[in-house]
Amino acid sequence: MALPRASPEPHVRAIPSAWTHTDGGSMLQEAQEALDTYKKKDSNKVVVRFKAVGNAPIMKQNFYKITASNRFQAVIQFLRKELGWKQGDPLFTYINLAFSPAPDDTVANLFKVRQLSFERLYAYHNLALAHSTTAAWG
Repeated sequence: MALPRASPEPHVRAIPSAWTHTDGGSMLQEAQEALDTYKKKDSNKVVVRFKAVGNAPIMKQNFYKITASNRFQAVIQFLRKELGWKQGDPLFTYINLAFSPAPDDTVANLFKVRQLSFERLYAYHNLALAHSTTAAWG
């Protein structure tokens, strides 16, 4: 007696995917374009004005253009290099003489905060960064 043959895929159900929906793959294309845009290197620059506070040495040049997508840690490392300070030497940094940014903030975000906070008060179009060897503000 022969057993009945089972079909290779007895109850296969096709579940529509958001990526292969009937829109012709435009969502997949939009997602790929967004990913490609994210991967591109940001060429926007922010002008950073360095200002010495307290007994910190004054830099020969105060204005530098820094890539906006850089983390603030890169600015700290650049400042240490320009001042000739070692990793263990104390360095305190303040944005707009008001707050000390976190090393993982981006320069672009700090500039946006400055624009939102001080746009009406000042006509400057740069990021003011004060540096000191001791804590200058709480």
